[in-house]
Amino acid sequence: MKVIIIGAGIGGTSAGIALARLGHDVVIYDQMRENKPVGAALSLWSNGVKVLNWLGLADEVTRLGGDMADMVYLDGFSGETLCDFSLAPVTAVSGQKPYPVARADLQAALMDRFGLDRIRLNMRMVAIADDGEQVTVTFADGSTDTADLLIGADGARSLTRAYVQPDGAPEIVREYSGYTNFNGLVTVDPAIGRPTAWTTYVADGKRAAVMPVADDRFYFWFDVPQPAGLAYDRADGAAPLRDAFAGWAPGVQALLDGIDPATSLNRVEIWDITPFETWTKGGVAILGDAAHNTAPDIGQGACSALEDAFALGIAFATNTVSVVDTLKRYEKIRVERAGDLVLRARRRGYETHAFDPEATSAWYESLRGADGAAIIRGIVGNIDGSPVELGAGLLTT
Repeated sequence: MKVIIIGAGIGGTSAGIALARLGHDVVIYDQMRENKPVGAALSLWSNGVKVLNWLGLADEVTRLGGDMADMVYLDGFSGETLCDFSLAPVTAVSGQKPYPVARADLQAALMDRFGLDRIRLNMRMVAIADDGEQVTVTFADGSTDTADLLIGADGARSLTRAYVQPDGAPEIVREYSGYTNFNGLVTVDPAIGRPTAWTTYVADGKRAAVMPVADDRFYFWFDVPQPAGLAYDRADGAAPLRDAFAGWAPGVQALLDGIDPATSLNRVEIWDITPFETWTKGGVAILGDAAHNTAPDIGQGACSALEDAFALGIAFATNTVSVVDTLKRYEKIRVERAGDLVLRARRRGYETHAFDPEATSAWYESLRGADGAAIIRGIVGNIDGSPVELGAGLLTT
């Protein structure tokens, strides 16, 4: 069976690997001119790592992942430690250590494993047609390709998402989450945080955080609540961050000093999409951000895309009635859980970014002297119910 995948991101390439391993003829198209991933890094919790293990990339993930053993929260202004605890319980109940990874490194590993010769770049899809037997894709250069099915992993502004919606359905629109995220990579510096810890400074609804990734680097990010559409000139570099985090703790100032805007600094307004139920139409289905564009507040965006790839692979390995039937079964596996994660992230962002100041103050107070048990429950709760667990759930002691 021939499969066309639109989008060579984390979800598209992982789905491509899964379907190619089943013997299908898979080709991936992407509109990017060259492999330049958006965003500096990803937090891969055990559900995402397990999918990558299943795809045969266990060694690569271990090599690329940072040794994130602990979680630390600090007061943004004073630098006082609010709580400091081990993440070992997450590994114990899930059976897999989490790994933050640089996005470009993981993207390269996935593309290499799929096969660079089967990825066509600089190809922008402009139309989809399904005659009930095959799906034809038209590209901006006028060329076409035809396959037995099409997987749209074409991101938050997905053309495929619009195609699969029922006639007369309300338009699906992205919604602003209320804050801007700045992220990148810096060299590990103990003045910022321990090399083996996820360290987060919090105050005034803002966050400054680092996670360890391979090659002695921290993945950093800053969250700044602000209106959408504010002007930003890349020539300003980290100046908006210095303004937003003026007077913050020495560790935050050390992080700001370590940023090289010319090398690694991204600015991203955070948007999401309210969950919806229709992911398929005939021989066409959506996956990843096209299906469940989410804010990063619970760190499950990439993991959810990887779960899509797992569910799609399992569906095609075990169902043989028809392509349409199999895609509907994939949809049924994923819609409810993926939508729930979007809403969890939205609620989390509302709490942490002072959109309800009393709730945020209460959260800060709950961190003070915490043993981490409640936070661990939240992390594990996001993992529990993943299709990669095959219904077995998580082991508890």
